[in-house]
Amino acid sequence: MWHNYINATTIDEVVKILGEKKESARVVAGGTDLVLELERGVRKGIDTLIDVTRIAHLDKISIDEDDVIHLGPLVTHNDCAGSKLIRARAYPLARAAWEVGAPQIRNRGTVAGNLITASPANDTITPLMALGASVTLLSTRGARVVPLKKFYTGVRKNVMQPDEMLVDISFPALQENQRGAFIKLALRRAQAISLVNVAAVLTLRGQTVKSAVITLGAVAPTIIHAAKAEKFLAGKKLNEKNIAEAAVLTMKAATPIDDVRSSAAYRREMVKVITARALTAILSGAEQPGMPKNPVLLREKKLKKTYLQAASQFPEMPIETKVNGKSVSFASGHDKNLLDLLREEGMLTGTKEGCGEGECGACTVYLDGQAVMACLVPAPRAHGAEIVTVEGLANGERLHPVQEAFIEDGAVQCGYCTPGFLMSSAMLLNEKNNPTRNEIEQAIAGNLCRCTGYYKIVKAIEDASKIKA
Repeated sequence: MWHNYINATTIDEVVKILGEKKESARVVAGGTDLVLELERGVRKGIDTLIDVTRIAHLDKISIDEDDVIHLGPLVTHNDCAGSKLIRARAYPLARAAWEVGAPQIRNRGTVAGNLITASPANDTITPLMALGASVTLLSTRGARVVPLKKFYTGVRKNVMQPDEMLVDISFPALQENQRGAFIKLALRRAQAISLVNVAAVLTLRGQTVKSAVITLGAVAPTIIHAAKAEKFLAGKKLNEKNIAEAAVLTMKAATPIDDVRSSAAYRREMVKVITARALTAILSGAEQPGMPKNPVLLREKKLKKTYLQAASQFPEMPIETKVNGKSVSFASGHDKNLLDLLREEGMLTGTKEGCGEGECGACTVYLDGQAVMACLVPAPRAHGAEIVTVEGLANGERLHPVQEAFIEDGAVQCGYCTPGFLMSSAMLLNEKNNPTRNEIEQAIAGNLCRCTGYYKIVKAIEDASKIKA
């Protein structure tokens, strides 16, 4: 794990520390990849983590006078999925962001982190490549802008230097004559890595394709363009015949591998299938079905941003936080994740460890008003934050409506996963007064139960909404 942890308050602080420590330091925001890599020993030689989540205004999504959209380095996947601007002017990115993990992961994981990790299966790289995105990298030596198509050098490799921080993602907003689609194929509806993903952006003149961009993920060492398919579509009518030919050409651009999740042959065939689906969706104006108009985010409607006034460094300082409404000080545990801090230092054992890697949701807690997987949050992130665990759901002796409903409906068997389900369900009812069946399924997509068929759990959430009402 890490030895030193710094909660930074300015970008200048971050680049200064990176300039001094270089390879021994890493920036952490969501940490959904980095924390696991450190715990597994995959990342070697990392001594210091620099937390940038308390720096003001880095979570902004904006559009400038040149019609260029900007994403700050703290923009999360849920920020994109819930953004009206991204939905209207960069729909493939909104769809890809919503397809990432589950709500708890999307509340922490950042688009910038997804780009930096550089896995060819990462969902948001594909649409951003299709949208013509660039990233701005900053160090004490100055800033440089790198087009995303030149950012990657191989599997999990990019051109960033150890002393650089990604401070902006920018791309042109889609115009009225442009349409885009994103389709992901995976083994599950949630919490699944892409077997294949495709993004398509077409510039149209009536029914004729003026220009086309088709990008592919999980079929090569990096995200790639289907260059021959793009060239073929340019100047042609968007019809079934040309879509079929473009899909075949796109398939030929893919060079996938066999692995435990899929054979190369299956991936190639599915590239053809989902490319045809994406282009057909654009033809029929049906890019957005299947994407909720108001996706479940599992966070408070008005988030309270907690910005630190001064940088904090651990283990030199105690972790000062608020848990279930009470101020708490932890003199130890700075080198742990939030789950272990709560259980071992805080003796709050209601929060469970099921998988330890953000797959099961048993460790779901609220961090500054958002449901997150505690196993993926570094403990020092709790400094100056407000945390709610399952022990804090009840109002005095009165149980929360979801707790009452789980008991009444027998929605508990072994009970191990129950705290996580309760936390997700309670935040859902805070977000949606009368959730639909689909919204309930969205809310618990990140929570696994090995005992039940989920029917009683879903019924309990439905009943809890009536109790709350």
